[in-house]
Amino acid sequence: MPAAAPVDLQPVVAAALRTIEGARLAPGQYARYQGPARQAKPQGGRVNPYGCADAANILYMTGHFPRDLAERAAWVSALQAMQDPATGLFHEATHHTYHTTAHCIAALQLFDARPLYPLTALHFLREPGALEHFLDGLDWLKTPWPAAHQGAGLYAALVITEEVTPAWEDRYFAWLWSEEDPVTGFWRRGYQKLDGPGTTAPPFHHLAGSFHYLFNHEHARRPLRYPTAMIDSTLRIRLNHEWPFGHTLGFAEIDWVYSLTRPLRQSGHRHGDIKAALQGLATEYAAYLQGLVARETVPFDDMHNLFGAMCALAELQAALPGQLRTDRPLHLVLDRRPFI
Repeated sequence: MPAAAPVDLQPVVAAALRTIEGARLAPGQYARYQGPARQAKPQGGRVNPYGCADAANILYMTGHFPRDLAERAAWVSALQAMQDPATGLFHEATHHTYHTTAHCIAALQLFDARPLYPLTALHFLREPGALEHFLDGLDWLKTPWPAAHQGAGLYAALVITEEVTPAWEDRYFAWLWSEEDPVTGFWRRGYQKLDGPGTTAPPFHHLAGSFHYLFNHEHARRPLRYPTAMIDSTLRIRLNHEWPFGHTLGFAEIDWVYSLTRPLRQSGHRHGDIKAALQGLATEYAAYLQGLVARETVPFDDMHNLFGAMCALAELQAALPGQLRTDRPLHLVLDRRPFI
């Protein structure tokens, strides 16, 4: 298959860096929202866990991570100050506490740092049977996407802080192995179908939820049970127009791309189809982002959504050498630690 013409994404990277600078409140302290969103959101202009974490994530991915030791120390202090010392958890209104906790801890890991306090509120999961009981009780049927913020976030938080044992990790992945669906390749077994609406959540919601467990598998170098089924399902979701891929700011694109590129590594299944699909999305998404940057004074008003878009570009750039050009290569943070 002939290579697509290179696309210059440096204007998008430059706009992302301007967004980070505009969100800066003090060394290491960042707001999440800009433009009209800053006025519309409660506490929109104040320091925010996702503002601080995602600014660090984007700078890491674009090759602009801070080198100054004092700035790094201020960033670590800002993130650590957001932890509840009684529970060890981090809080933010838009996401489940387990998601915010994992997200902040993952950002601290970029600085080779950890939270100040143990994750006391998650320690119940270390008891015999408690992990399996918790996973079994998540809403895999109606809300698999937000439920995955819990089921994947608890793993990332406890593993990055080294508050669980390898045996506990074995239990986690053993449960997921037994519950991977043989038809769709997604989690949980029997809880989704791809032939239209019904009693379960839409197919893309199951993909987006499963993405979170997929990056935990990738971090731990664990095998997928049904990688070919995951590839088939992921390709079918775009073919069936289940989501407006390439025309949103958020995490849908990285969810979809990663759910092709990483199962491909374990199977080699439909390599040509995957490359063609990735090339198509890369061209479409680059045009969308370039237009947004050229047209809007504030193209990115939510740091967290910008981070999701940059993750997709990083994975696409790695999967399609030469197609997406930036002055410095993009490096997906998931290749360093779990959780986005």
